[in-house]
Amino acid sequence: MTRWAMVIDVDRCMGCGACVAACVAENLNSDAREFVVYKDGYVNGKPQGKKISLAPKNPPKLLGGLLHVETDMPPAEYFVEEAKKKSDPYIDKDPDKAKEIAQEEIGKLWLRTEIFEIVGGKYPRVGLLLYHRICQHCDNAPCVTVCPTEASFQRKDGIVLVDPNKCILCGSCVTACPYAARQVDLLTKTIDKCTFCAHRVDKGLLPACVETCPAHVRIFGDLDDPNSEVYRIVRTHHAVAGTPHGPVRHTAARVYYLPSSNYQPDIEHVEEEKTKDLERMIKETSS
Repeated sequence: MTRWAMVIDVDRCMGCGACVAACVAENLNSDAREFVVYKDGYVNGKPQGKKISLAPKNPPKLLGGLLHVETDMPPAEYFVEEAKKKSDPYIDKDPDKAKEIAQEEIGKLWLRTEIFEIVGGKYPRVGLLLYHRICQHCDNAPCVTVCPTEASFQRKDGIVLVDPNKCILCGSCVTACPYAARQVDLLTKTIDKCTFCAHRVDKGLLPACVETCPAHVRIFGDLDDPNSEVYRIVRTHHAVAGTPHGPVRHTAARVYYLPSSNYQPDIEHVEEEKTKDLERMIKETSS
């Protein structure tokens, strides 16, 4: 049985952000509205289980909370246009303010994966860690267990997904996730997260972030296939699951990190702060 997994070699990462940009281009554009997957994945090249759309069938157009918008635009395009519209009046007379406004608007675009620069330690043991936050697609996924509507589910190949047509934005999965890997889709009021690009994987392609990375930082493959690079690395290179420091809980995470040769600062505060921000967004968006 196929079990998809990812390895992240943090020492190779140069912080270029190509993986984040590739994810946005792949998953937050208009084409993403047509993405479909099958609940039980593929077996011997044949789809198994119910067909599920990764976009809401009837997304609400008038939202409360953080955003009051009516739009049919895809997320990436919408926030870029908003940034341009609000910052343009200040470009000539106050460039710094224009930049600040643009950054604030672009910052509302949620990301399925992020890279955090974390500095820690004291001289002479000071280190920089480029921490890749991404859904861990845990074998024992707490987000699936706590979901009251079964919107969060796990396929037989291990990929954890969200059916947006079942999501009620209750926030249970956000609280349950120890890796702060879930986001709030501000335009549809549903939970969003990394899908390992299941719509691509089902076609025999690599996730967009893996395909784009120029330094081969992210490696994707079948954890049960002895010929897979992921299989070999996990078993021979002391890879740890969950975070570069190891798992936060016993969730059997399937994103592995090769331990950095540099001093590794603490990353727990990053996940705690991200979870608090998400819980606040859910309350405001649901109001």
